[in-house]
Formats: sequence, structure tokens, C-alpha cells
Amino acid sequence: MRAFPKWPHALKVLSAGAVIAVTVAYIVYTAVVSSTNRGTTLFVAYAQNSQPVIDALQLLGERIEKKTDGAVTVRFFPDSQLGGERELVELLQVGAIDITKVSAGLMESFSPIYGVFSMPFLFDDTEHFYRVMDSPKIMAPIYESTQQNGFVGMGYYDSGSRSVYVKDRPVRSVEDLAGRKLRVMQSEAAIEMMRLLGATPVAMGQAEVYTAMQQGILDGAENNEFALTIARHAEIAKHYTYTMHTRIPDVVLISNKTLEKLTDDQVAAVYEAMEESIEFQKRAWGESIEATRKMAVDEFGVTFYKVDRKPFVEAVQPIYEGLKPYPKQHQLYLDVRAMGD
Repeated sequence: MRAFPKWPHALKVLSAGAVIAVTVAYIVYTAVVSSTNRGTTLFVAYAQNSQPVIDALQLLGERIEKKTDGAVTVRFFPDSQLGGERELVELLQVGAIDITKVSAGLMESFSPIYGVFSMPFLFDDTEHFYRVMDSPKIMAPIYESTQQNGFVGMGYYDSGSRSVYVKDRPVRSVEDLAGRKLRVMQSEAAIEMMRLLGATPVAMGQAEVYTAMQQGILDGAENNEFALTIARHAEIAKHYTYTMHTRIPDVVLISNKTLEKLTDDQVAAVYEAMEESIEFQKRAWGESIEATRKMAVDEFGVTFYKVDRKPFVEAVQPIYEGLKPYPKQHQLYLDVRAMGD
């Protein structure tokens, strides 16, 4: 079991969205107070997510209730009912909700150390990713880095790796990316990465990608396998290449105020439940990806390719040179790479 961090007490930090957060908190409170006359109820809110993540959060709630013999109950607010990921973090800061799950990419704006997880080719493979994420030595300081913001990390979920998929010619080498117009997230790091790989990055929302590929505005995009089936991009893009250029984890966060109101035994139960939820999500994610890949092949005719990643890694090294002026981020990068194969 992971070591518990030492939590600060009486931390009073309000976010820029505090007024909205408190208003939502009051609405949430009045919705549940009549049905909760004893014990403690934890509010777990999350934005839209893949089924393995939803199932893992559900298991987290079930295990918390079981391990506390019902003294702590859990109420869910799923599918962005209380806002998107940034809004949920703001609610967490003021104690309006107790637990949420967000992308580590978002967390960079709260703690710069999280930005390392958005760097390209940070992890060699799934096993390397799990070794790092399961390491208390590496992850505990990162989770604790947001204490002053009113919340901390208590665990992670796998959100897969992002790879390239295209129409027409498959990508089998760095040279095959030259001039190809690929959709990327609206992120400077993602844009710079694709430029260094020789592609033409086009930043746009995920909802626009299908039509843009249809119209020839895009030659392809980059995402995990779910984009092929759930977003039905495989109807157009038939070539998926495992560049696995980024692997950004999801992070489960808990409010400092929540940790203050729970007993020591209850905090221990929450962390034990989180540990079990992580292991469940690993299995569920792997099974779901396998099913998605099979569907992409059988129903959409997608071909999957593996490539030598070394030339891709070499092409993006200038990005890592940019980390050197930031000692903490650069050291984390070195520590992560040291755990690779």
C-alpha cells in the first residue's frame, strides 16, 4: 500500500471561482442532506470519461463504504453534472466536493511538476508507465505538490497512450509524417512535438476532427484507440501507428478539507480503497482497449502498425533541452527515464 502523505490542517484557500463553487456546493448539499442523517457523505464528481474509469470510480465508492462499515457513504455526480474538469478542481479547493478525477495535463496549471507527464516519449511502454506511477518515491512529492491549493493527489488511472492515425498512406517512419496535417490538442507542447516530427499540426476541438478529415482539412489525428470506435474516426482513417508519443495519466484528487473531517481510520480506508480501484482499473482498461482494437479491425477495417520509436524520440529531443532551466521538472524526467528498460 502507498505511504500516506502528511496533510496540512486548517488550510483556507479559495479559488478564483469560489463564489460559483460555493453556490454549487449549497445546491449539492440541499440535494442530499435530507437523506443523510448520520455519518459522513463524500461527494465524488467527475466529467465525461471512458467506461473503465467510470467503473473504477464506482468501485472506489463501494470499497470506501465497505471498509468504513457504512460510516462513510459516497454520492456520485457523473458526466459533468457539476462542470468540467477545471470547475471540479475549483469545487474541490473550497470543499464543495470531496473527490474528483482529472487529467494530469490540466494539473500543470496548479503545479508545474505535472507538466512533465505531457512530454513526448516519456515512457517506453505500459510496464514502464506502471513502474513509475506505482512508485511512492516518485509520485508522493507530486501528489503533495498541490497542498497549498487545497487538495492533493491520492492515486492515478491509466488513460492509455496517444498514437497517430491517418488516411491514405500509413505512417511507418518519421519521414512518413512530413507535411501530413494532423489534429493535435490545443497545447503548445503538442504543437511543438508534431512540428519537430515533421508533421503540420492543426489545433482544433475533438468534435471537429471527423468532418475535417472528411473534407481533407486533416490527413489524420493522434489519440488512443477509443477515438477510432467511439468517435468513429475509423470510418475515414484506416491506418493506426503505435507511435505512443504521449501517455498522460489521470489523477484522482481529494480535498484537504475532506481529509480533515475524516478520522485516521477512515483516511486509511479511503487510501486502501483507492489502491484496489487502481488495480481494478488497470485490468479494465487493458480489456477495454483489446475489445476496441478488435472492433476497429473487424468492423472498420483498420490496420495497426508498430514502428521503431527511436528516430521519433531523437526528433523531439529539443523539447527536453527546454526542461534544463527547471531543475525539479528536469530531475523528474531523469528519474522517470531511469526506470525504463
